[in-house]
Amino acid sequence: MAKFAWEGTTREGQFKKGFIEAASAAEAESKLRSMQVQTSKVSRAWGQIEIKIPRFGGVKTKTLVVFTRQLATMIDAGLPLVQCLDILGSQEPDPEFSKVIASVKGQVEQGSTLADAMKKHPKVFDTLFVSLIQAGEVGGILDTILNRLAQYTEKSMKLKQKVASALKYPSFVMIAAGGIMVVLLWKVIPSFAGMFKSVGNRELPALTRFVVNMSNSFVDYLPLMALIGVAISVGFMMFKRSPFGARFLDLIMLKMPVIGGLVQKSSIARFTRTLGTLVSSGVPILDGLDVVARSAGNKVIEEAVMYTRAKVAEGKNIAGPLEETKIFPKMVVQMIAVGESTGAMDVMLSKIADFYDDEVDAAVDSLTSLIEPMMMIVIGGMVGFVLIAMYLPIFSMADNMSGKQK
Repeated sequence: MAKFAWEGTTREGQFKKGFIEAASAAEAESKLRSMQVQTSKVSRAWGQIEIKIPRFGGVKTKTLVVFTRQLATMIDAGLPLVQCLDILGSQEPDPEFSKVIASVKGQVEQGSTLADAMKKHPKVFDTLFVSLIQAGEVGGILDTILNRLAQYTEKSMKLKQKVASALKYPSFVMIAAGGIMVVLLWKVIPSFAGMFKSVGNRELPALTRFVVNMSNSFVDYLPLMALIGVAISVGFMMFKRSPFGARFLDLIMLKMPVIGGLVQKSSIARFTRTLGTLVSSGVPILDGLDVVARSAGNKVIEEAVMYTRAKVAEGKNIAGPLEETKIFPKMVVQMIAVGESTGAMDVMLSKIADFYDDEVDAAVDSLTSLIEPMMMIVIGGMVGFVLIAMYLPIFSMADNMSGKQK
């Protein structure tokens, strides 16, 4: 909370000024209006310095789900929208999100629609969220739309968590394996090499010489390798942010063995879930496809959806252009075609999304069971290779000593 200085006139026409605590200037104005004060000036009080820690992205998905469900319940109970936002903003534990709610409430009080007020905070309320809110306001079913939004957001969050959990384990194992190899090359192998030198000029086995030379090169060129690693990382990030790079990497992800199938299934589940939610909420199909494309999270999928949208705008159905993109499986295309012909496409899309949610679950379990033994074999092979190389000279020296004793 911060302190704001204000000036204004009361209901009786008296000029007054003072200070008030609020999360933002919009909330301060709202509080003064509720006190029947017509403000002429509201500004942060002198000496009040606000220190902000940068936040990347919006609020947590779980926080947004709770907010959406609570707002739906309050509107369904008949509470005015401004009062709902005031209650939710005052009880919100996240200070940044509380400021956003206060700002939205201030805009609504000034005559803005809820969708237009939320549109000013794209990091919190994405295009899909705003589009559905707008459809709910136009159709007079805002509480129903909010419940659908909360359900959709929860399912999307679970889908992301499934995919993330499948990719998190191998990433962690590979980082750990890299760390182990760095320690072996930097500390362990040089210690063995020093021990071998102290014994004498005995020629080392070829495997041992290879590992020792690799360790020496690693230590000698470590600063250069670090710089190259940083340069590669920066170059990769710049490439990823470029239109060509983003599309290329997304295409590679779809074509990769094992992981590509998981990415495709999760993308199809997201596409059908999003489009089904939009269609069932009364959003026009062209607007729905536009929203789905922008929230696809994959450039290849986005291009396929935008191609489909262009063909639909020309008067074609959805199933035909989707099949032409070669991205979506025939089963998905055929089910969408049946949904179009029967007029129940939203129901069919929901069924497809549920099916692919289960497919993602099965793919995650299969991937995890496949990756775990593979990672153990890789790490064990790396460590075993180094240990064998280091112990070969010791075995050779032991054999020579036993031969001399005989």
